[in-house]
Amino acid sequence: MQLFARMYDTTLGWARHRHAPRYLTLMSAAESVIFPIPPDVMLAPMSLAKPQAWWKFALLCTLGSVVGGLLGYVIGHFALDLAWPWIVRMGWQPAFEQIQALFLEHGLLFVFIAAFTPIPYKVFTIASGSLGVGLLPFIVGSLLGRGARFFLVAGLMAWGGPKLEPVLKRYIEWLGWLMVGLVAVALIWWEMRG
Repeated sequence: MQLFARMYDTTLGWARHRHAPRYLTLMSAAESVIFPIPPDVMLAPMSLAKPQAWWKFALLCTLGSVVGGLLGYVIGHFALDLAWPWIVRMGWQPAFEQIQALFLEHGLLFVFIAAFTPIPYKVFTIASGSLGVGLLPFIVGSLLGRGARFFLVAGLMAWGGPKLEPVLKRYIEWLGWLMVGLVAVALIWWEMRG
């Protein structure tokens, strides 16, 4: 069964759509607050499809993500009591509490690291607002962390595009199932820690 190859071809098709930059920006903003899928799944194929515009896609992704992050920050700052039942229902409470402790210990460095990693950024944005992390350090850390991540992803895809695409296409099934396995192992590890 060619599950991931079909998904890869579909995503490449979407990436070539004339409204793809708008969708990427909206997806980036939504992912920083509520949406579960990281924007990299659209950023990477868009950078492959149009390598000359990779930096524009990375910039849109970064700005959309920071705007969404600000919304998460506002929710954490002003409406944590309203958002808390949803956080508990989504199973994010333990992560949220761990993140709060790490924020208090590491400050701006932690905002940068959180923004760069593929760990759900929405938890960090809401936690930042709830802890009263300074708005300017939050914005700077988010711009640097998210920008570094998205420019790295888009730049690598554009740079390796013609050389990378056939390799990606050949091993997409294997890579897809490897990612599923890694996520499953991470979830099992996370559950065993708690």
